[in-house]
Amino acid sequence: MATLPPWLILDPLLQTWLAEDIGRGDRTTQALWPEGSEAHWGQAELRLKQSGVVAGLPLFQRVFHLLSSQVAINPLVPEGKNSPSGTVVAQLQGPMGALLMGERVALNLIMPLSGIASLTRTYAEKIADLPTQLVDTRKTTPGLRILEKYATQVGGAVNHRMGLDDAVMIKDNHIFAAGGIGEAIRRVRQHIPFPLAIEVETETLEQVQQAVDHQADIIMLDNMAVEQMQSAVKLIRSQCANTVKIEASGNINLQTIRAVAETGVDYISTSATITQASWLDLSLKFRD
Repeated sequence: MATLPPWLILDPLLQTWLAEDIGRGDRTTQALWPEGSEAHWGQAELRLKQSGVVAGLPLFQRVFHLLSSQVAINPLVPEGKNSPSGTVVAQLQGPMGALLMGERVALNLIMPLSGIASLTRTYAEKIADLPTQLVDTRKTTPGLRILEKYATQVGGAVNHRMGLDDAVMIKDNHIFAAGGIGEAIRRVRQHIPFPLAIEVETETLEQVQQAVDHQADIIMLDNMAVEQMQSAVKLIRSQCANTVKIEASGNINLQTIRAVAETGVDYISTSATITQASWLDLSLKFRD
């Protein structure tokens, strides 16, 4: 189940984004109601303008609640539901000032997050009947990682490490700098705290064998052809049974993900669910 960090963490971000947009005040709203917009109430609907998976409704609601506790929001679509174009996602009512000032920031959050969740769902459905899990990456927008990774969860993916401190991943540049996989694992193991796992990126069967020999916890098969991946999975399983997890990465798209999953890997990681996602089109319209 997708979970957001507590508001203690998120509220400062939302307040910063609201302050960026509002600046010294909403000139339009203040000019329309110079005596104070709080006395004027409005009603609005959040509606899908194209089909997709809704993600970010809690954030959408929180934006308005930070502006006014009097805003009432009635969600009509559960978070993560794939809904058709035209669906009314939520109904809002409250002071016009809060509704108008929060509109842009709220939409600027729910639209990209829903786009990520929608594309992630498309990827996840390709392998839904297989035990392989879809995993995201650290290729995220600076400052928005926790939200973009939340959206991939809503879409059906599993979060990879949130940051460099979550786990050890020995990549090609680490291997080169350390002088080999064995030396990299040996040196890392001397310094990391328990119980961090060690993952090693491999590009050849020789490197896979080295990772097995030095007892890596997770072995990534990076940019391998499907046939080479099949050989690597067979090698790992024959020597480690199921004690070592296998991750496939590189050149993963909607056309290749199924074949990669059928090799028997435990995880498939891809940045595409975030980096190639388009905003899902939603609108907030006032009504009588």
